[in-house]
Amino acid sequence: MQIIKDKTTIKELQDAAQSTFGDFVKAVVDLKKGIMAIGGNLHADEEALLIKEGSDQYDLWGINIFPDNSEYDFIEYDSMINIRPIQNNRSRTVESPEIRNKIKAVVKKLIIHE
Repeated sequence: MQIIKDKTTIKELQDAAQSTFGDFVKAVVDLKKGIMAIGGNLHADEEALLIKEGSDQYDLWGINIFPDNSEYDFIEYDSMINIRPIQNNRSRTVESPEIRNKIKAVVKKLIIHE
């Protein structure tokens, strides 16, 4: 697992995907800090790593990144850590369009599309 604070490439994501699930990599995005963790077997592992590094669980959202898909179709907003009734998110999917847009902005900032 690693925390991405600066830019990473699609190639690096493809390599991370190949070493775990093949066609995708799990990621947890910290909306407040604008960073993400990748490469865990579970989103909860990445969440724990970010919390250990000072992130607030309230700001963390789990996604899957499919690096071989197009730039506009490579994020899946699905994770068990997203079930948060207290934040009005009652399913694994990120339900709020506003939060999805924030996640997309962080991912776009961190991933270089070649």
